[in-house]
Amino acid sequence: MVNLGDIRRQYTQGRLDEETAADDPMTQFHAWFEQYRDTEPLEPTIMTVASVDSEGMPWQRVLLLKAYDGDGFVFFTNYESNKGQHFTNTGKASLHFFWMEMERQVEVQGTIEKISREETAEYFHSRPRQSQLGAWASAQSRPLDNRAQLEQAFADVSAQYENEEVPVPDHWGGFRVTPTRMEFWQGGEHRLHDRVEYQPQADGSWKKQRLNP
Repeated sequence: MVNLGDIRRQYTQGRLDEETAADDPMTQFHAWFEQYRDTEPLEPTIMTVASVDSEGMPWQRVLLLKAYDGDGFVFFTNYESNKGQHFTNTGKASLHFFWMEMERQVEVQGTIEKISREETAEYFHSRPRQSQLGAWASAQSRPLDNRAQLEQAFADVSAQYENEEVPVPDHWGGFRVTPTRMEFWQGGEHRLHDRVEYQPQADGSWKKQRLNP
């Protein structure tokens, strides 16, 4: 066994007070995200996205957040990938943001659904052309004999759409996660972390609750 028990640090960057936190979690997320982006991290939109398969086995992967608003969080992927099938089958997802520089975490649980094809097309055509072609070349999550097979698929689709606009694949598009619970975590000294949970209420408001660390 590799013992890592002596690797530790104190968390001293700040505090999170449920009394002064925003009344709704998306406003709080926006404030924290902008503060994190101001630190100029290498990849500010990185997040872990979790799904569950038909046997109840959880899966995780790192993706990039592409948009957020009062309705939730948007990212893009291959609908026929493992995660795409999980989301379609369960209608549920979890997101996790870890901003180590600020000793903060944000956890999101919610429902998930595909965004409109119009929204998908707008984003797809904003991507670099090579990325658009890659969405066609990769049968994401499916077995692949070797790297050369993938590169040949990319060359084939590049030739197919040479001097043409690359169409949006039917199997590719955006998902929106609509939160049903969010939690904000601020690291604290002596492991006395601050945790504030948001849960939706019947009148459309959100209930804030401090949790034990």
